[in-house]
Amino acid sequence: MNTIYFLLFVILLTSCNVKQKEEEVTSSESLPNIVYILADDMGYGDLSSLNAQSGIQTPNMDRIVSEGIYFTDAHSNSSVCTPTRYGILTGRYAWRSHLKEGVLWGYDQPLIEEDRVTVASYLKDNGYNTACIGKWHLGLGWQPKDSLKPISKYEWGKVFKEGDDSNVDFNKPVNGPNELGFDYSYIIPASLDMTPYLYLENGKAVELPTAYTEGKSEDKDGRGVFWRSGEVAKNFVFNKVLNNLTKKTVSYIEKQKQTDEPFFIYFALTAPHTPWLPTEDAIGKSKVGRYGDFVTNVDDAVGAVVDALEKTGKIDNTLIIVTSDNGSHWTLDDKELYSHRANYVFKGQKADIYEGGHHIPFIAKWTGNIKAGSSSNQIMSTTDLLATVSGIINKPLPQAAGEDSYNMLPAFLGTHKRNNIRDFIIHHSLFGFFSIRKGKWKLTDSLGSGGFSRPVRVLPKESEAQGTLYDMESDIGETNNLYNQNPKVVAELLSILNKCKE
Repeated sequence: MNTIYFLLFVILLTSCNVKQKEEEVTSSESLPNIVYILADDMGYGDLSSLNAQSGIQTPNMDRIVSEGIYFTDAHSNSSVCTPTRYGILTGRYAWRSHLKEGVLWGYDQPLIEEDRVTVASYLKDNGYNTACIGKWHLGLGWQPKDSLKPISKYEWGKVFKEGDDSNVDFNKPVNGPNELGFDYSYIIPASLDMTPYLYLENGKAVELPTAYTEGKSEDKDGRGVFWRSGEVAKNFVFNKVLNNLTKKTVSYIEKQKQTDEPFFIYFALTAPHTPWLPTEDAIGKSKVGRYGDFVTNVDDAVGAVVDALEKTGKIDNTLIIVTSDNGSHWTLDDKELYSHRANYVFKGQKADIYEGGHHIPFIAKWTGNIKAGSSSNQIMSTTDLLATVSGIINKPLPQAAGEDSYNMLPAFLGTHKRNNIRDFIIHHSLFGFFSIRKGKWKLTDSLGSGGFSRPVRVLPKESEAQGTLYDMESDIGETNNLYNQNPKVVAELLSILNKCKE
């Protein structure tokens, strides 16, 4: 009798284990894949679906808009590269880190703290395969050849001459994406105009940067066809980088066909940031010169990813997000040459505290979940990714993770009941200017752009407004400063901003 009871117990235990495994598989299969495509310096007005007067045709991104959703009031948490990327992956404003202004350079150490929860580590802990492909620009744990000497530090105006020694031992692995939750990484260290120029796969150099480039500058303002001099791998070809990174992303998607586990891809493009290097078949496709042609290459990269998802049968269970790390580097000179407005109707450009610096395109598609052809006027930030994926997989974030991240899933799905999911949002410029947006009001605590546009900083007289206050519902172009006329609003917004900065 005891033997019979024992056998029944084993059968029951086995069936429970089988059932548990079946439930785990079912649960895993129901989780969506997430592909986050981050363009580099692409403006809201570059997409033909968001700007009827765009001089660029973007059919692949337009398709996502028609089959999904676009956000009219989405913002990067910073007006420049590095801090925005920090915010995307950590759900945290980068000014809470040691980076109070500016960006990192190619030889800098990691900005994201080792114990910080990231989108990748959170999803990995919840059953996702995770991949980082593209431009990193968040610092890397380079190891020195001579431990008694510092690794090279790039500064504005510094020129790397042939024979200069960065003191980096490129034979040794570096700490980077793989230490922050990514199972797989294939990256370039920083922007495509910053040394060193090489590919790193899972923390190891694909080819050592033993050659030297004199750099290139065909434009007076450091844009266009421009990159700095310094160390480069012999087979590193600047105008093939975007295509190589796209192929790596497509290859990664194809490999996921063999597994039922969900995946997360952070695909950070190198375009349309300088150097503007459109492929031969893209030259002349836009009405906006090299820049516009390069944006068509961005659209091609998006199309290649969507095509790979379709061919592998993953498209219906994949949330695709396409956005930008900040506004376009589109200047007054460009506006004189072309009727195109890369930053749409917004004031300013990349790096500025004005809307043009951080008001970005944000589009998404998720078959059966996001209503085709929908839009949202919810105010949102790139820091919101972490809390949003938490809402998607319906599991809480670890304590103290993503303190500046809001769950925007209801806005994606059109199920939100609150007028504003976010109470407020904070913007930050290249030179550390702050602004805060709450409802229709946007307040800046300084005068000037705080970025590339001139004047960068204005020192007001005692009787003059000490900052700016704009009604963004009636004055999206930020032309009528209401700072002195609304002292109560100014006081409220400054109080919130100062508390956040404590």
